[in-house]
Amino acid sequence: MKSNQTITRRFTVFLFGLFISQTIFSQTTVTPPPNIVFIIADDLGWMDVGYNGQQFYETPNIDRLAKEGMVMNRFYPGAANCAPSRACLLTGTYTPRHKVYLPQGVSRGGLVSKMRYKVPTKNQDATFDTFPVNINQVDDEFISLAELLKQSGYVSARFGKWHLGNSNQGFDFNSANGEPQFYTNKNGDEARFYKDIHVAEKLTDGAIAFIENHQKSPFFLYLSHWEVHTPIVARKERIEYFEKKNKTNPLWQEFDPVYAAEVEQVDLSVGRVLKKLEELDLEENTVVFFTSDNGGLLDRTSNLPLRAGKGTYYEGGIRVPFCVKWPGVIPPDSQTDVAVTGVDMMPTFAEISNTKLFENQTVDGRSIVPLFNNRPFDKNRNIFFHFPLYLGEGKASILPAYDGTKNYWRAVPSTTMISGDYKAIYYYEYDRMELFNIKKDIGEQLDLSLIELEIASRMREEISSWVDRVEAPVPSLINL
Repeated sequence: MKSNQTITRRFTVFLFGLFISQTIFSQTTVTPPPNIVFIIADDLGWMDVGYNGQQFYETPNIDRLAKEGMVMNRFYPGAANCAPSRACLLTGTYTPRHKVYLPQGVSRGGLVSKMRYKVPTKNQDATFDTFPVNINQVDDEFISLAELLKQSGYVSARFGKWHLGNSNQGFDFNSANGEPQFYTNKNGDEARFYKDIHVAEKLTDGAIAFIENHQKSPFFLYLSHWEVHTPIVARKERIEYFEKKNKTNPLWQEFDPVYAAEVEQVDLSVGRVLKKLEELDLEENTVVFFTSDNGGLLDRTSNLPLRAGKGTYYEGGIRVPFCVKWPGVIPPDSQTDVAVTGVDMMPTFAEISNTKLFENQTVDGRSIVPLFNNRPFDKNRNIFFHFPLYLGEGKASILPAYDGTKNYWRAVPSTTMISGDYKAIYYYEYDRMELFNIKKDIGEQLDLSLIELEIASRMREEISSWVDRVEAPVPSLINL
C-alpha cells in the first residue's frame, strides 16, 4: 500500500510538473496581439491612388500596401465630411448617436431662404435650433478605439488632424504636427497645419519614433494627415516636377501639380512607416490600414467615374480608398466588392486584438475580419448615413434648392442606405427617393426608384425603421 501511495504521489508530482512546464512554455510562445497602424488622409478621393487607375498622381507605396494585402473597393466612411466620419470611426456609431454632422456643426454654404426646413443654422434665431448638434466634439461618454484597445494592453498615439474636440479620448500620446509641444493653439482649440509644407514629414517622424519606443508592447498608431485638404501647399521642387509631368500628356492637364505633390507627401509617409516596421521585424505582427476620411473635393481633383464629390452622398462623396495588410491572415493581392463602412472599425479592432466590446456602448458596425480570409459575412447587410442639415458651395453642389434653383446644395436633409448592390437616398427636402444599382451603374446615372418598385419600397421602409430606431432627427418645422 505504501509503495502504491508513493507511486501515486510521484505520478501526481510528474503531472503537476508537466502542467507547469507546459504552462510556462505556452506563456513564452504565445504571440502577442498584433500592432495596429491606421493611416488616414484628408479629402483623398477614390480615384486619387494608382491602384484604382490614377496615373498622374504617384502613390507607389500605397499601391504596394494594396498589393501586399486587400483592397476594399467599396469602403464608405461614416459621412461625407471629415469631422462626422472621424467621429463614426472613433466610436463605432452612426451620426445620430454622436450628433456630429458637419465640421462647423450647423448648416452652411447657402441662404436660409433656400432651405425648406428650419434646422440648426449659424447666426439664426432660436427657431433654427430644432435639434441638438455637436461641433467637432465627441462626448466623453463614448468609448474610443484607444480606450477599447487599452483593455488589451495597447499603448496608443495619434498624430495629425483630430477634429473631434479637446478630449484626448484615451490616447496615451498626441500631436497635431509631430512635435510634442503643438496640439492646441492659444485659444485652446486644435491647431491646424494645412499650410505647413513639412507637416507630413514631421508627423511621420513622430510616428516612427513612437513605433521605435513601443516596439516591445502592442501599440495602436493613428496617423492622420492634413493633406490633401485645402489650402493646398507643397515643396517648390515637387510642384515643378508635376508641372513638367503635366505637360507630357494632354489628358493630365486638368490635374493640379500642387495637389499631386500633396498626394505624394502622404504616399511617402506610408512608405516610411512600412519600411520602419520591416526594419524592426514588426511587419509580420502588424495590421496596417490606409484610407481617407471622405471623397475628393471637386475643386481640386476628379472623382470620375464616381458621381459628385466631398459633401455629397453620391459615390464621389462617400467612397474612398481603403486597403489593409495583415501578413499571414490576408492573402496578398486580394480584394472584395463587399460594402464596408467606418463604423465597422470598432468591432474589427476588437476582433483583431481579441478584446471584448464594452456592453454600455452601442456599436453600429460589425467586424470585417471574416472578409480578410473569405469567411462567411453578410454581403447584403444594411449600411446607413444620416444628414439633417444643409451644405452648399463648390463644384459638387448639384442638388436643387426647394424653390427650384439648380445646382445649389451639395447635401440637404436626407438618409442614405446601402444594401448589397443597391443604394437609396431619401430626401426629406423633396419628399422623394433615388435608387441606384451601384454594381451596374457606378456613376449613379439611372434612378431606379420608379422602375424597381419592390426594392424601392422595401428600402424606404427600412430607412424609416432605422430612423426611428436610432432616433435620427428629421426636420419638420417649415421655414416660411
